[in-house]
Amino acid sequence: MIPTWAQIGYLVAAVCFIVALKALSSPRSARAGNLLGAAGAVLAVIITFVAYKPDHLTPILIALAAGTVVGVVGSRRVQMTHMPQLVALFNGVGGGAAALVALMELGEVSDDATVAAIATAFTILVGAVSFSGSIVTFAKLQELMTTRPVTFPGLPVLFIASIIGGIVLAGWLVSDPRVWVGVLLCLVGLAVGVMLVLPVGGADVPIVISLLNAFTGLTVAAGGYVLGNTLLLVAGTLVGAAGTLLTKLMADAMGRSVFNILFGAVRGGSTLGGGTASERPVISGGAEDVAILLGYANKVIIVPGYGLAVAQAQHTLRDLVDELQSRGVKVDYAIHPVAGRMPGHMNVLLAEAQVPYDQLREMDDINGDFKSTDVVLVVGANDVVNPAARNTPSAPIYGMPILNADEAQRVIFLKRSMRPGFAGIENELLYDPRTTLLFGDARESLTKLLAALKTV
Repeated sequence: MIPTWAQIGYLVAAVCFIVALKALSSPRSARAGNLLGAAGAVLAVIITFVAYKPDHLTPILIALAAGTVVGVVGSRRVQMTHMPQLVALFNGVGGGAAALVALMELGEVSDDATVAAIATAFTILVGAVSFSGSIVTFAKLQELMTTRPVTFPGLPVLFIASIIGGIVLAGWLVSDPRVWVGVLLCLVGLAVGVMLVLPVGGADVPIVISLLNAFTGLTVAAGGYVLGNTLLLVAGTLVGAAGTLLTKLMADAMGRSVFNILFGAVRGGSTLGGGTASERPVISGGAEDVAILLGYANKVIIVPGYGLAVAQAQHTLRDLVDELQSRGVKVDYAIHPVAGRMPGHMNVLLAEAQVPYDQLREMDDINGDFKSTDVVLVVGANDVVNPAARNTPSAPIYGMPILNADEAQRVIFLKRSMRPGFAGIENELLYDPRTTLLFGDARESLTKLLAALKTV
């Protein structure tokens, strides 16, 4: 029986999680929200040790210390461009841990505890799916395997058969909670997770990470029921609900359904195009040419993308914007919901360079301003300004809401090469007579551009 004081402590920790989640909705309060959530987690761990007085304390403390070191070092060393990979790994570990705990609890499930057996089977199956799926998403984003959809003859049949097999095994486990049945169920879940993610193209992998995050939250909530731990129920439900909402919002931002994202390639479609660089002629210029366009503009909109993050050019971009503003140029940043690799990626990157929050404007808020804009500077972005999303029904991104950069008077692209973005298709805006391309690494190009601007 959990002592009353421990239940009150768990309630305080749960409130910390809820308030922290709310605080994450604003850049101004996000740091405090993170700290509050971490404080709630530490409080929960301390209460658990004191209230339950677990056996085998030494190996538990050693494992806890090792996990803390790996988490702190990994989080501090990871680059901003690799943050989605870190999220995928952490999420996979959570799902795997929930599945293992449920397997260990099988021996404690009595034959007449049907609801507990159902929760246990659910945790094992979905936790295994989350673990293996997250590992595959990590491998795709880290380019340890191809980012293109991976399919093979018979994949749909094998996938459906695995799901049916998992449901049958789960039913068997509920009626007869034996460990070996749970192990089989876990293995089937691992296979389902791999087959779920393999057909997903690289541009859609962050959406799948969010979906798997929701899966992990649901397994933690179910595990909380099995263990009789209310805090796990609350925390898991929060993660499950947040992950589900984020998945829906990201899919809407891509203009596609979650089903299409997961199974489009299996059905014969793809989230990727050809992926080859075009040899069509474009208008390119030097830093001096672009500096003149920017220096004599009245209004400029910056569209940041993944290329900015890869080049770690956010500080140089901030310096360029400061120089423009000192000349009386009005400058805003247009943030697409899926700019970078995850929602909020660009916001965090630019906040790192001390960009004022009021300059970061979301797509719906700023799209009406492009018509009155003199110059749009696209830094390392492509698909989020590709008019094919509006004009080409055959394009894999057709229907995706985009930034209306093509409505501005002039457009400048900072690109390494003519290779397309994640969607693997050409951007007709690159060939528009109003568009000028400045080729090179984003940080080097912005440095040259800043130097040239100061001489204009």
